[in-house]
Amino acid sequence: MFVASIIAVIIIDQLTKHYIQLSMLPGMSFPVVPDIFSITYVQNAGAAFGILEHQRPLFIAITLVILFVCVYFYKKIQKLPRQLRFSIALLLGGAIGNLIDRIRLGIVVDFFDFHVWPVFNIADMAIVCGVILIIYYIFTEGLPED
Repeated sequence: MFVASIIAVIIIDQLTKHYIQLSMLPGMSFPVVPDIFSITYVQNAGAAFGILEHQRPLFIAITLVILFVCVYFYKKIQKLPRQLRFSIALLLGGAIGNLIDRIRLGIVVDFFDFHVWPVFNIADMAIVCGVILIIYYIFTEGLPED
């Protein structure tokens, strides 16, 4: 289930980004709910919400380190409670989805535009949800033993 969740996030993320690239030009916007939510094609050269623009090698290195740590501790991760494994899977799936963009395109494709918030994508949502769920788990259940 852990690996399947990671793969599902990557597939959904990459398919949505591919669709945006095929159907829109960078900067193009399609209003879904006027003045509230649009689909806007943004090529993001930074991290989430455009911070640290043009630091591609740094983001690739950080993501690879996280991936290697998770592979190294895979057996321990498998022993964690299901909720925590799922949270980590969301985080990893999102990180890999954006890593694929950075390696393949040199940028990350973003498209969800709520007008009052920076434009983001499925991978960003998975990362944020994964982190929030991990924090929630730690506050409600405590740190797992071992």
